[in-house]
Amino acid sequence: MDNKAQIILYGLAMSTCTQRVIATLTEKQLNFKLVSVDFAGGEHKTAKYMEEKQPFGVIPVLIDEDGFKIYESRAICRYLELKYKGKGTELIPKDIKAQGLFEQAASIETSYFDPYASGIVVERVFKKMKGQGEADEAKVASLKATLTANLDVYEKILSKQPYLGGANFTLADLFHLPYGAWLVKLGEGHLFESRPHVKQWWDKITTRVSWKTVQAMQ
Repeated sequence: MDNKAQIILYGLAMSTCTQRVIATLTEKQLNFKLVSVDFAGGEHKTAKYMEEKQPFGVIPVLIDEDGFKIYESRAICRYLELKYKGKGTELIPKDIKAQGLFEQAASIETSYFDPYASGIVVERVFKKMKGQGEADEAKVASLKATLTANLDVYEKILSKQPYLGGANFTLADLFHLPYGAWLVKLGEGHLFESRPHVKQWWDKITTRVSWKTVQAMQ
């Protein structure tokens, strides 16, 4: 990205949480500089990193143009929308009732999608990457069974409205992208494809310029 950008994002392009923020920055049409954190070298666990950037030793961390620092990907995304409300795509509605429905949808993602989708990815991908052995396939099957049931509810919701929070694309939809994309890579795309309204929703959010930008950075 633009080396003159004043917004700095510390993370990794392949990191799911970093991808969430990159997609939001792109939706908001904000210039930023991605500074890669040396995960392999353990930079994120150094005393300096945890003191200056993220006390839990993880990514991403965003430094705004005025020096304001914030971490936790969903918090960063909400902050960017509120700080730069007039730029790019509106990702949280202004109307109080619509905001309530947005927060409801965002809670659906954190409660009924992320724990199961991320759990499958952890077992199938990240355990091997970290040298923690093979996937626990019984655990994967349990996670997938719950996610399958939850996506049946998504199908009902999305049969009545185009996006999870209502008529418009919001952060609640965007938050699904990184781990949803991993599910597709792992051959679990049928979870979306087999449900017509979920498929329509998934096709719409994965073809947005913001997500294509994230993919191009891999």
